[in-house]
Amino acid sequence: MGKSTNRWVLLFVGTFMLLFLGLIYAWSIFRTPFQTIYETWTVSQISMTFTISMIFFCLGAFAAGNLSKKIQPRNILWTAAILLLVGFVGVSFLDTENAKSSLYLLYLLYGVLGGSGVGMGYNIIISTINKHFVDRAGLASGMMLLGFGLGGIVLGGIVNMMIAKIGIFTTFRILGISIAVVLLVGACWIRPPMTQIQNTKAKEIADVAGYTASEMIKQKTFWIFVIWTVLLNSASLLVINSAASIATAFGIPAVMGLMVSLFNGIGRVLHGAFFDRYREKKSIWLNNFFVVLAGVFLTCGAMFEMVAFILLGLVCSGLGYGGTPTLSSAVILHRFGEKNFAVNFSIANFSLIPAAIIGPMISSALIEKSGGAYNSTFLMIIILAVIALVLRSFLREDVQT
Repeated sequence: MGKSTNRWVLLFVGTFMLLFLGLIYAWSIFRTPFQTIYETWTVSQISMTFTISMIFFCLGAFAAGNLSKKIQPRNILWTAAILLLVGFVGVSFLDTENAKSSLYLLYLLYGVLGGSGVGMGYNIIISTINKHFVDRAGLASGMMLLGFGLGGIVLGGIVNMMIAKIGIFTTFRILGISIAVVLLVGACWIRPPMTQIQNTKAKEIADVAGYTASEMIKQKTFWIFVIWTVLLNSASLLVINSAASIATAFGIPAVMGLMVSLFNGIGRVLHGAFFDRYREKKSIWLNNFFVVLAGVFLTCGAMFEMVAFILLGLVCSGLGYGGTPTLSSAVILHRFGEKNFAVNFSIANFSLIPAAIIGPMISSALIEKSGGAYNSTFLMIIILAVIALVLRSFLREDVQT
């Protein structure tokens, strides 16, 4: 088996592992069953679980990036497997009679342990395999992130049926064991390349700069890009965090809300391939356009009560949200080099923390204030996306050397 074939096998294995890790985005499926069991939990309290998981996703990714300098990827992935096993299986033992303590335990088990485990696995898989694809970073990132995005819909549909048949707690137990097994076995395949790919385009990208983390964060273009991703992720999370609920509110089956996850995955490959061909400027404009379009469609759907517009809005939300992680991976590699990519990529991912706070917080506040209506939430998507569009004009296309 040649080197070219080997790296495609690694890409397949990594994508399959990320499919299971992507279940973290299926949180909207778990919300309703938990609300049924714990009637005293408010929308804001339940949404906080997702916010905490996103925060520790970033922290876990950062820890993994630093550990990768001293520890083999396999060992870090095994650690992630243990965290997810303990977290998900632990959720299955929540006390149904004590709502308050169960809420805090959910924050710890799903939010802290689950989020950390997913973040560690996510960073190590992507940063390690991307070293095999520095010449096609956009496509490789897009393929892996397709798996991560599809986790919510491919496995989310199965999870939804499992919850209906065996209950949410037994479902969590099965998920914890399954995810751990996939990571433990898959970790045996994930390894850095023995030698750099001998390709002119690859060499140009790898040699662009060997920025350390401290050097990267001193660059103005880095912060403009990060703020841009915060704005777009915040706008998208107004939908992502409540996709199933939005679908139900407009008379659409809740599972259709998972279309966001499907097109989230498709968007990742689309934006990755687009980046490899057209680079930063056009890729970022395209990403921003989808988010603006999502807000427009959803707003029109809410105002005129047109289900077709709501569905189109969910599709565009997925396409827009799928672009930012792919572009983060490709842009950081392209602008700041391959040498310290694992750490630099994890730092860029911290943009998810303010987004995970801003998006759900604004969404919950607007929904509660409007008595359950989504009109103001959809308008906020447009506002955030337009601000991001303006900010983009300050981001230079050239790569600094």
